[in-house]
Amino acid sequence: MPELPEVETIRRDLDRELSARRIEGVEARGSRSIRRHSDPAEFAVALVGATVESVARRGKYLLFPLDRGGRLVVHLGMSGQLLLAGPDDPMMAHTHVVLTFDGARQLRFVDPRTFGEVFVSGVSGVSGVGAAAALGAAELAHLGADPLHDLKGWGDLAERLHARRSRLKPLLMDQRFLAGIGNLYADEILFAARLRYDRTSDGLTPAEVRRLYRAMTVTLNSAISHRGSSLADEQYRDVFGRIGDFQSRHRVYGREGRPCRRCRQTIVRIKTGGRSTFLCPRCQP
Repeated sequence: MPELPEVETIRRDLDRELSARRIEGVEARGSRSIRRHSDPAEFAVALVGATVESVARRGKYLLFPLDRGGRLVVHLGMSGQLLLAGPDDPMMAHTHVVLTFDGARQLRFVDPRTFGEVFVSGVSGVSGVGAAAALGAAELAHLGADPLHDLKGWGDLAERLHARRSRLKPLLMDQRFLAGIGNLYADEILFAARLRYDRTSDGLTPAEVRRLYRAMTVTLNSAISHRGSSLADEQYRDVFGRIGDFQSRHRVYGREGRPCRRCRQTIVRIKTGGRSTFLCPRCQP
């Protein structure tokens, strides 16, 4: 699943490419992708004629504020892609939503597994949605703090951690606690912080919280600078169809049986909660 660095990479590209562009056509080919709407016509009416003012992000969600109010919201799910294309470019299989902008440029939502979704929020007359929240859609009000934009230093993170009694990795991945971190970056962050996945959040010392805060900001920003991680299936691609580069810099994720880049101990994989956790037994005692 694309996580914060991948979604932020897409956001930056789309903000540059689509801000102040008018939506002239909408085609919804799969009802599951627009499942919050009663039918494709309702979805199209909410968008045609609107201008995208900018592109924002909340956790793993992309938000497109519209000039006439409300916003388009996109979640990529497990396998979703947003691709910019021309009207004559071949249509990929599993393309479920196509937005055509002025100048005939298209934004295509491709999602083989259909866990992702596209919906319009905060527009009167659109069923199933309410008034929009200040930054994002009301439907996203459950999301926790953004690790890069909302935390006010390591002290803020310490207060949030100590208010909970939870194992570190599941807590970092809890979107109601911090929005945007998933399995991959939780492993990379915990390695950088020299912390085990099963440490309890309320038992961290101030020095350990400082390490965790720094590991979080450095890891996520570094991944963004390298345009995210594309794994072996290359499922994640940016809006131009290119793969990311941060996977070449992973220090534990997907490196089972290989030497730790820090101490040369063998990286191990542990199955916890139905997920794989990668760690270095020496660096994360």
